[in-house]
Amino acid sequence: MLEEGMQAPAFTLVDKDGKLVSISDFLGKKVVLYFYPKDNTPGCTRQACAFASAYSEFERKNAVVIGISKDSVSSHEKFAEKYNLPFILLSDPELQAIHAYGVWQEKKLYGKTSMGVVRTTFLINEQGNIIKIMSKVKPDTNAADVLDIL
Repeated sequence: MLEEGMQAPAFTLVDKDGKLVSISDFLGKKVVLYFYPKDNTPGCTRQACAFASAYSEFERKNAVVIGISKDSVSSHEKFAEKYNLPFILLSDPELQAIHAYGVWQEKKLYGKTSMGVVRTTFLINEQGNIIKIMSKVKPDTNAADVLDIL
């Protein structure tokens, strides 16, 4: 189980443009790494749009925003284009980073239990250490909450 102060687990995934992106590419910058369940769903769209609206503030704070879900590269490409998302979206269909960060968990919805991504945000410092773990975040306030911490 990950804890604040630990080194962020390494991963390399494909972004919405088909390029390989590693967490280590961002040493020297703060990283806002947020995991979300699915492109184009109401909560995930509101969360992504909130990060997009505040993107210039994240840039001023030397922070990179990265969203990860198990959606395909083409799904991410369409999602980013539809909502004009300026930040990195990574595709994790094999659940590599999702498992490494412990966000694949049991979820209950309408009395049914299933496994899925629990909406979680990690703040990672310039040295690659986790400085804050925000579990079960609210889509509408996540971006503002992260900016308050930064």
